[in-house]
Amino acid sequence: MITPYTQEYMQRLKGLMEKPYTLKSRDRDDISIKRGLRNADGTGVLIGVTNIGSVQGYYMEDGERVPMPGKLYYRGISLEDIVESHRKNGTFGFTEVVFLLLVGRLPTESQLKEFEAMLAEARSLPSGFVEDMILRAPSQDIMNKLARSVLALYSYDSQPNDLSPENLIRQSIELVARFPTIVANAYATKRHYYDKDSLYIHNSNPALSVAEDFLRMLRKDNSFTDEEAHLLDLMLMIHAEHGGGNNSTYVCRAMSSSHTDTYSAIAGAVGSLKGPLHGGANAKVMEMFRNVQEHVKDHEDEDEISAYLSQILQGKAGDGSGKIYGLGHAVYTMSDPRCELLKKYSMEVARKSGHMDDLALMMRIEKCGIPLIMQAKNLDIPICANVDMYSGLIYSFLNIPPELFTPLFAIARVSGWCAHRMEELLTCNRIHRPAYRASKLRVPYTEMKDRK
Repeated sequence: MITPYTQEYMQRLKGLMEKPYTLKSRDRDDISIKRGLRNADGTGVLIGVTNIGSVQGYYMEDGERVPMPGKLYYRGISLEDIVESHRKNGTFGFTEVVFLLLVGRLPTESQLKEFEAMLAEARSLPSGFVEDMILRAPSQDIMNKLARSVLALYSYDSQPNDLSPENLIRQSIELVARFPTIVANAYATKRHYYDKDSLYIHNSNPALSVAEDFLRMLRKDNSFTDEEAHLLDLMLMIHAEHGGGNNSTYVCRAMSSSHTDTYSAIAGAVGSLKGPLHGGANAKVMEMFRNVQEHVKDHEDEDEISAYLSQILQGKAGDGSGKIYGLGHAVYTMSDPRCELLKKYSMEVARKSGHMDDLALMMRIEKCGIPLIMQAKNLDIPICANVDMYSGLIYSFLNIPPELFTPLFAIARVSGWCAHRMEELLTCNRIHRPAYRASKLRVPYTEMKDRK
């Protein structure tokens, strides 16, 4: 019997796909078409203005891009200044970042305490949600489970379609608060049903920071160190926002422009982030990193590392894609500020967890890979390591499994998505409607008896 996913069945499906998705060369190469919403020089097509995040990696002079050290601003405030302040004071900064993104300004001390209390109260999922939506329908992919859970929350909201500012921020606070709980529970369920491990689900502790509470829920013994929690808090801060042009934020804004409900728009953004060309990129970096570890005998020999990276670049090693993952960015040229912060503040945890050799190897891959890519692609503008080059490695320092790399990205970025959704709804009021030109203009209808 032929059933789905057998070779015979898939061959049948292949037979249906004759040539319906091909374009003529004139259509593929038409420079007036902004493929990927990118201009010919690599810059993004400008479709709006935002007050939320600013990503700067170059400036324009006489119509040309001029490289500069990367800068990332949240509501006009430098991410580096935010991070440095919290590292100096030994405080957790993610909640302050969430307040800044959603409300538009830094909170006073009393406002921050009140906001932290609101987030802590909202961490608990609705009654029966874990049992009905997570345990009864486990998924091997945590991002898949996260998207389904977000959509399911619509049914537990008494005002799911209300687009008033106060309801939008209420929904935003609840989503930011619940994402870590959903992810932790979804991972515990996945481990039990698919990895045949013991099932343990820990309730959220509202007295802890988001980073502390997530590590506590994730680990069987609830234990974590202060250094680990602060490093995860850093990861959350740097992933919280990255302008309106990244794919998942654009998906959220495009969906919001149709005035759909919050849960649908955020689930759409989760689906976008799930893709390996976006949020899943850090897992591809780690896959490449393990491949280099295995095939390069001397991890301190930069000539040997360069030789193997050259093989990867030619598609003769690694996954065959011809890509050195983690190098290059659509905006940043000389440096990615998020990457620089990670390298600066991951040293202590790397040392204590016995991963200094891994960190040193990744830095050598970065050092050796950049000139190889620039030479191979004949680039004039410099490229740099992006945040994905180090984020997966740092998660591994924290004993966080690869299945949670992208969900942790979502835990941070949902605050930025919600801020952009509110901005889109409250300031734009025009549905996104890009144009596609038809390639086939006229094809005659053929009667059944005349078809071959």
